[in-house]
Amino acid sequence: MEFDPSLRELMAEAPLTRIRMPYGTGEAWLATRYEDIKVITTDRRFSRKAVIGRDFPRMTPEPIVQDEAINLMDPPEYNRLRRLVAQGFTNRLVDTLRPATQRTVDRLLDAMEERGRPGDLAADLGAHLPMTTICELLDIPEEDRPELRANAVALMTLGRGDRDSAVRAKADLRAYFADLTKSRRRDPGEDLISRLCVARIGEEMLADDELAVLAMILLITGHDTTTYQISNMSYTLLTHPELMARLRAEPDLVPQAIEELLRWIPFRKGVGIPRIATEDVELAGVTIRSGDTVHISYLAANRDEQVYERPDELDVDREGPLHMTFGWGTHHCIGSHLALMELQTVVSTLVRRYPGLTLAVPPGEIEWNTSSIWRFPLTLPVTW
Repeated sequence: MEFDPSLRELMAEAPLTRIRMPYGTGEAWLATRYEDIKVITTDRRFSRKAVIGRDFPRMTPEPIVQDEAINLMDPPEYNRLRRLVAQGFTNRLVDTLRPATQRTVDRLLDAMEERGRPGDLAADLGAHLPMTTICELLDIPEEDRPELRANAVALMTLGRGDRDSAVRAKADLRAYFADLTKSRRRDPGEDLISRLCVARIGEEMLADDELAVLAMILLITGHDTTTYQISNMSYTLLTHPELMARLRAEPDLVPQAIEELLRWIPFRKGVGIPRIATEDVELAGVTIRSGDTVHISYLAANRDEQVYERPDELDVDREGPLHMTFGWGTHHCIGSHLALMELQTVVSTLVRRYPGLTLAVPPGEIEWNTSSIWRFPLTLPVTW
């Protein structure tokens, strides 16, 4: 799980530099320093909304986001939607899911053991837990989940030949959640979509398109990244047995360890949604012109030697500033509390349940994903 050497070179030589990307028109700026990224993600001169209608430089053949999505909004419109989301998607709601999440983890690991050694933590645990959790939170029927998962994966693919399937996947997901949210408007239940249907601040409610796209985003981001981080964290622990032993001896250290793992693991193979400069901005000794596209690398920020002492070391006693894996500023991930709950449950269970957990193959034989924007082991064979 090596850090990208070309990204490291950019961080050292040109922390704000011009880049070209596989898809989209023209060039973009790429920011790799922690402090520069803090500016770009909090300064209103850098707009997410201005991305709409542009063929902006990107990693995937089809843009993942939709125009009505919360992650393409700027304040004050964004603030309104975020407050409405916060009414339904609360920390208290996530905490109520912990017992069910623990039961799901136990059930999946029981099934892995019944199948016998070696197990596969990627296929037997990571591929199922986050999807199960978010679908139960949204009350999505079990029979619909495989197709939804397939469409979410199609959106993240990198190959030029996959554009048609990505376009279809995006349309299918949009249509599914448009129908589902209309149904919940008519007959709300106790699920998160229903909570969002009835969320209200004064006379303000989520519009139908906003609700459909928000539910779609929650499904995609609520399972996709956590699925892969379960495998990444498991691999990291299995290849750092001294850390696994320490967590076994000090279980209260797990939440702190997960924060450091989130900082250290090189998770994304590129960048996400850019911002557009709405006026000329001087930053890091260069002039970003009005209309320029600006990408940021949270991955690089997490390894910034000007911010973190020994940034390439995995140190669970680290007391440095917050990592940027969940983003920064206005568009900090709305589901971070759910992801943390799931990751804490998984890691705590693995270190407690399997004192002899090891990789069943040498680390060099692990096959890694190369087809999407995420970096993760495709399989993770283990024995215990």
